[in-house]
Amino acid sequence: MRDRIRTGIEATPGGAVVQHSHALAPPFLHALRPDDTVPLAVSGPLVVATFVALVCLELRRPLRRSVEPQARHTIRNLALATLSAAAVRFAELPTVMPVAHRVAAGRWGLLGWAALPTWLDVLLAMILLDYTLYVWHVLTHRVPFLWRFHAVHHVDLDLDASTALRFHFGEIVISVGWRLGQVLLIGVSPLAFSAWQTASLASVMFHHANVRLPIAAERRLNRFVVTPRMHGIHHSIVREETDSNWSSGLTVWDWLHGTLRLDVPQDEVTIGVPAYGDVRDVTLGKLVAMPFRAARPSWVLPGGGRPVRAATGSPGRLIR
Repeated sequence: MRDRIRTGIEATPGGAVVQHSHALAPPFLHALRPDDTVPLAVSGPLVVATFVALVCLELRRPLRRSVEPQARHTIRNLALATLSAAAVRFAELPTVMPVAHRVAAGRWGLLGWAALPTWLDVLLAMILLDYTLYVWHVLTHRVPFLWRFHAVHHVDLDLDASTALRFHFGEIVISVGWRLGQVLLIGVSPLAFSAWQTASLASVMFHHANVRLPIAAERRLNRFVVTPRMHGIHHSIVREETDSNWSSGLTVWDWLHGTLRLDVPQDEVTIGVPAYGDVRDVTLGKLVAMPFRAARPSWVLPGGGRPVRAATGSPGRLIR
């Protein structure tokens, strides 16, 4: 029966051959098995090409003015990204991928029980991974211990494609437990997990990018996926704005949870966290040590007071 499910072809008692709808998927997908992974030779160049393309667009069509010199900012973020990549390589993948193989072999989890064709299994897994990443993102803001590590991402004084790679390695290590829960509960195969990792990284780089898209085009795109203007609001020093737009891929999660906010013009957004507004607060050494030092009141300005902005009454429409 599983072989019939995998191929999408089944013989009826009368001898007729029935081709199920999932057999209409692109032919190359039929060769993929759940215990396969997206080859590094595919994902690596795709991620690098996405990053380079976005950097080129940032230089030609910037959405916001830079606070720091571009070279210094990018080098620092890539240095943090190198430590994060090491955490993924030596902590996340050796832990999560063996479990994903067991999940695929034993058909564990919600999708495993459904016995879906591979292409549909991967698609639904990516959607559910995206939703549970939304939940994790909320937790990194709400739980003080997690915020200590996630704040390293938010104290960046500029927001661009390199910020998408700037996470504290400690946050990556801590998130391994959540990843295991995602894989086990959803029933995520190695193929689905590696496809989601690649797509998620490309998506995160896109919506962190300092790229001014045509407003009409971005409004249409933002109905479905997170875009630069939308995510720029999430990186505002105004806490009520930071506590919105938590989606990482699909916009629908913010719509469903009432956390979508689109009504802040980008030229009015100050990027960062109020307590860390000085460039001397965000050097590489201080960023690495930040989670292990006494925490400042993040949302209080150094001179006292909290940044606020009056609501416009139209949070659901993206503006310039």
